[in-house]
Amino acid sequence: MTLSYCSLASGSAGNCHFISTETTHIILDFGMSTRYVKNSLEAIGFDIADVQGVFITHEHSDHIKGLKTFIKNYNIPVYMNKCTFDFVKEKVREEDWDKVIIVEGNIDMIIGDISIVNFDISHDAAHPTGYNFFHMDKKLSIVTDIGIMTDEVVSFLEQSNFLVIEANHDVNMLMFGPYPYYLKRRINSEIGHLSNEEAAKTVFKVYKTGKLKNVVLAHLSRENNMPELAHLTVQKYLEENGVDTDVDINLDLTYRDKTGKFYRIV
Repeated sequence: MTLSYCSLASGSAGNCHFISTETTHIILDFGMSTRYVKNSLEAIGFDIADVQGVFITHEHSDHIKGLKTFIKNYNIPVYMNKCTFDFVKEKVREEDWDKVIIVEGNIDMIIGDISIVNFDISHDAAHPTGYNFFHMDKKLSIVTDIGIMTDEVVSFLEQSNFLVIEANHDVNMLMFGPYPYYLKRRINSEIGHLSNEEAAKTVFKVYKTGKLKNVVLAHLSRENNMPELAHLTVQKYLEENGVDTDVDINLDLTYRDKTGKFYRIV
């Protein structure tokens, strides 16, 4: 059995990640419509009805936008902390609240044959979290919507085989771009989003811990980044620090409005 990953969508318009083994299927965030998620899963050979759990990182609309319809139509548990639920409950029907399972603090739980651990991150949300998913000897880490990459957060990413990390913006594009000043400050702050440069530094730190083979850059800004620039920034930093991106590590991107590559983490 292998641990697998596929980005169904990632960006300011919506985020949804699919994590699976042969017997267990999990969704992280539900920021796209139920129809989109259902069709995306079918396109890679899965049925939304077979999902065993949905985890929510935080309450921003691009992470919960499709949750109301999904939770109404499917009897599948949705996991989040209480601070997040205090915001989310206003977005879903009260009669569906009992499908939400409140997980307090940092969770350490098992669904099927996948172990799940979350960890606190810095973002302008009630109680935002990143996630580790474990299966046998493989570790998949997903961390987006994070303003600052602290040593504590990096410690949760160490020894990952597969890393999905935010590369939201290029600092120069952000600062000279069309956004109003208050929004630029928010994005570039410790409760905002991670830049290409900071993503590159984090990837290298995790790589040095010894197991990292695949990196997927996520949550790219439409206005303040370009896929080619995000990829090049991280690639250049790694190569300047002795990492061969043709041999040592595979570097890929997510997409705002379509599924990414389906990865089997071996």
